Amino acid sequence: MARRTYPKKKFARGATSVALDAAILHRAFSFALENEMVLRNPVRMEGKPGAEPTRGAQPFSGEELKMMRQHTGEDLLTFLLLRHTGFRGSDAVQLTWAVVHFDRREIERVTQKRRKLVVLPIHTELMFALETEHARRNLLPSERALLNPNTKEPLRRPRLYARIQALGARAGIVHAHPHRFRDTFAVDLLCAGAGVYGVARMLGDTVGTVERHYAPFVPALRERVRRIMEAGSGLESTGLISTPQQTKPPVQ
Repeated sequence: MARRTYPKKKFARGATSVALDAAILHRAFSFALENEMVLRNPVRMEGKPGAEPTRGAQPFSGEELKMMRQHTGEDLLTFLLLRHTGFRGSDAVQLTWAVVHFDRREIERVTQKRRKLVVLPIHTELMFALETEHARRNLLPSERALLNPNTKEPLRRPRLYARIQALGARAGIVHAHPHRFRDTFAVDLLCAGAGVYGVARMLGDTVGTVERHYAPFVPALRERVRRIMEAGSGLESTGLISTPQQTKPPVQ
């Protein structure tokens, strides 16, 4: 019997095809989600295909945030919402007034990506901006919080990205995009002393993602560990663990 031969897999992409195909499918559903063709993205992604472990958070510096504040213009509410919530772009544009609880000073929402319930305290600065906008527009609970200043229609994700890029250009900041505010929010909380679990809860993300993506890139955390290590209150100084003593075997 002749031995059957199979064609070579010319397009296997070095065994990365599954991850890459999933990424492409995820992006396709993201487009459908942005244009309100589907209710949620059914394809979940943990990082990017081929992502390097040395690439992590890219928070704005304090100086960059100050520069952007000076150039917000009509994007002030958008800037404050991203700055004080760490929302993904999809969550920011989908935010309705129904989930903004002025009496409790909290935003209670279900995240678009992971479908997690998040209850986030509203920063005082953001609270004032939201109250002002709500009173000015006399809005219904079902209406979106963010509008496109040019069209007065609800802001969509591609336009949100474009407006943050333009804000960065006005402020002289390169590589400005909405997700960097999420990085900034997470790093801010970690530097202020918030635990990894608490940060994960505020982001609607996993503890593993926070540990992998944000914590290694926070100098303040490393410095805190250094101080603890050098405080001289470890096991050697306290004597909590004693050296086990050698015992003789019993006489037979």
